[in-house]
Amino acid sequence: MDKEFEFLVEEILRAKHVSGEGLRRVLECSDGEEEILFAAAREVAERYFSKEIYLRGLIEFTSYCKNDCFYCGIRRGNGKAERYRLTEEEILSCCESGEALGFRTFVLQGGEDPYFKDDRICSIVSAIRERHPHCAVTLSIGERSCESYRRFFEAGAERYLLRHETADEAHYRRLHPAEMSLENRKKCLYDLKAIGFQVGCGIMVGTPYQTMEHIHEDIVFMLELEPHMIGIGPFIAHKDTPFGSEPDGSVKRTLRLLAVLRLLFPKVLLPATTALGTADPMGREKGILAGANVLMPNLSPPDVRGKYLLYDGKICTGEGAAECSSCLRQRVERIGYHVSDTRGDHPDFMKSSGE
Repeated sequence: MDKEFEFLVEEILRAKHVSGEGLRRVLECSDGEEEILFAAAREVAERYFSKEIYLRGLIEFTSYCKNDCFYCGIRRGNGKAERYRLTEEEILSCCESGEALGFRTFVLQGGEDPYFKDDRICSIVSAIRERHPHCAVTLSIGERSCESYRRFFEAGAERYLLRHETADEAHYRRLHPAEMSLENRKKCLYDLKAIGFQVGCGIMVGTPYQTMEHIHEDIVFMLELEPHMIGIGPFIAHKDTPFGSEPDGSVKRTLRLLAVLRLLFPKVLLPATTALGTADPMGREKGILAGANVLMPNLSPPDVRGKYLLYDGKICTGEGAAECSSCLRQRVERIGYHVSDTRGDHPDFMKSSGE
């Protein structure tokens, strides 16, 4: 049986494709077969990234959002959510602390907040690049127009994270309000790629109504998009949303899907997410050992971390940036990896970034 499973894993790696039946077989494998899968994923990751893990300094700069996604704790319909906005100087202060701690990438993440119009975002991005010219700026601020994305790129942002959440139209409608559309979400991703961003998409594993067929459809879409980053983590319910009583997603399935994605996308930047660390105390370490190569510790001011709650139980909301960074570095070393001091670009972008 192990030989048959080894052949399936090798075929996924060789063909850069997995059938629906093959995906089901891998995601429902035995614990013994799981280690074959993880070992193959680690080998591929180490081929391109050695044992280096890249850190991204996450700055959650606004908890306001105009959208009402059914799974999200900062949805506009959640009257219990605590709202805040960081000023430009507060954001720059986070970056100052981050670079001193060795971070070479800053991720500005927030809800789709109408207050942060294009001019304000461009001003923030330009200021970060001026003060920290050797650091990369990643944006994760949702759906905007192609012209907006172009302005952000020209201001100095180089990466953009926009999870597509699901590639299935019917499933998308069950997770989002009627005014949002999968068609526009996909258009945004293709616009970002055409402009020249390093682009990230992704899903939550175990969202309500998700089937194995949906996950396979997600993979087919990702193979078509060819993203530079893929963010996946287990669905974790937030009590003050319509999905508050739904069961959380499976850590085991998330880890196995991480490994499959590493086989299909050998060069991709693949985070072991905070959600994975929330769902399992060793989740981030397990993610790295399943092929992930990115961690995203929080640089946000401690007094707002507990307010940016997309889901319940989020870890590291009470730690300072230095404490969080030091802890992660030690945890990475304990499993035989080390934190890189580079920007951690996708290998195909290394030359253009001057590394």
